[in-house]
Order: sequence, then structure tokens, then C-alpha cells
Amino acid sequence: MPRRRQPTARQVRLGSELRKLREAAGLKAREAAVLLGADSVQMSQIESGIAGVSEGRVRRLAAHYSCTDTELVAALVAMTTDRTRGWWEEYRGSLPTLFLDLSELEHHAKFRWDVDFLYVPGLLQTEDYARAVFSYRVPELPDDEVELRVQHRMQRKGIIEGPTSVPYEALIHEAALRIRVADRAGSRAQLGQVLELSEADHVTVRVIPFDMDGFAGAASAMVYAGGAVPKLDTVVRDAPHGTGFIDSEAQLGAFRTLFRKVEDVSLAPERSRDFIHRLAKEL
Repeated sequence: MPRRRQPTARQVRLGSELRKLREAAGLKAREAAVLLGADSVQMSQIESGIAGVSEGRVRRLAAHYSCTDTELVAALVAMTTDRTRGWWEEYRGSLPTLFLDLSELEHHAKFRWDVDFLYVPGLLQTEDYARAVFSYRVPELPDDEVELRVQHRMQRKGIIEGPTSVPYEALIHEAALRIRVADRAGSRAQLGQVLELSEADHVTVRVIPFDMDGFAGAASAMVYAGGAVPKLDTVVRDAPHGTGFIDSEAQLGAFRTLFRKVEDVSLAPERSRDFIHRLAKEL
């Protein structure tokens, strides 16, 4: 298969999972390459996502690695054979690759969790709110770039509003709901949209109020996307040096636990809706 100049995060993840299986089997790259009639350079390219890999090769490698997790192997095969060119491809070359990788991740997710403390989660944002967020960037973006990002963010909402919507849960701190990212009218409209979307059967919104005792989880912001199997889950986190995709099994387990801890101190969905109603009336 031809080499890729810029593999997507999903292609990199497939290679990474094959590398994890090889390392768990205690084999070196050159030993695995022999099975495929390849060399260590080609094996390195497969495991970095630079080179594609066929379904047959994935199955041969999994068998050679003595992988007995049939669900994981089936999921890896699906990643290999998937040729989806989703709606996000229209933005390639216009928006940073991270935007496209996040869209692709969401497209394949089986569920989605958000924890936010300063902003309303992107999937719940109105156009005005998203525009205010992107307009505040330093250095400032040109108007057409801001509009591209807003448009892209609105299209991402298809995973909770479209015909193929997935289960979605958002844990939002009171601070994010009170901060007027836009003006008063925009803030009121934003709270109204959160309430409207929270009425859907597959959407759960929980509020973390300021007056919650014993809460030290303010550094727990995350996007958690569920994979076809738990080992293929992904956490997306923003950091000062950029946004990172996290997929190590130990870290995924830690973030699942962290999400449940924050969820446990959040208000129940009905109480959360009442809480947001009260905030809207104050505006």
C-alpha cells in the first residue's frame, strides 16, 4: 500500500494498537515483519500509520501475537477496511488537522462524555456562542476563518442531533453556565439550547454547582469518546502545549474513574434542568 503523507489520528491509532499487541507478545518489529514478508522499516511505517495494512495482514499479525480478544481484532479489521470520507473532508486544507481528526473520532464513537468547567461543551453550543469563543482567540483569526470554525462546530453536532446520534452525557460546572462568553441575549439563548437538547432521550446534562462540598476535580475537563471496544476508547484533553489524544489502557481506566467521580457529585438530570432554568431567569 502507498505511504501516507499525513495519516489521520484514526490511522495512527490502528498502527499504535498493532504495536501494542506486538509488544505484549514480546516480539521485535523485525520478527513481526518476517511474517508479512516485509522488513523492519515497512513494519515501522505500518505501526506509525504512515503505511496502510490489509485485513488479511491484521488477522495474521493478531494470530501471530496470540491475541484471543476476538472483539478487538474485529474492531481493528473494521478500522482497516473502513474507507469513509466523511463530511469533515471538505475542510481539509482549510482547518487544522486536529479539527478533522476530532470529527472522525466522533463519527465512529459509540458514546460521548464531556466534562467542562469554563465553557459550554462544543456539541451544545449555539452559533453565537461558538463565534464568540473563536473570535476571542489570540492572535485574532480572520472573519472567514472564524466562520469556517463555527460552521464546522455546528456540523459536529450531528452526532447528538442527527439520525445516527449516540448516547451523550455532559457534566458542566456552574461557572461555564454563568460566564457570559457572548452578550446577555446570547447567554440566555445558550442556556435555552442546553435545556432543549437535554430533553432528548439520548442526552444527559448534569450541573456541578459552586456550593458542592469536597469537590477538587476542577482539573478534570475532558472529551471521552467510546470506541467499538473499551480498549479503543479515546480521551481528548486540551493543554497549554496543545490538544492531545490519549489512548493508553491505564490512562483510559483512570479517566473513566475520574468521570464517574465527577458524575457522582453532579446534580441529577432533572435537578440540573431546574438549575439551568433558574440561571436563565436571572439574565
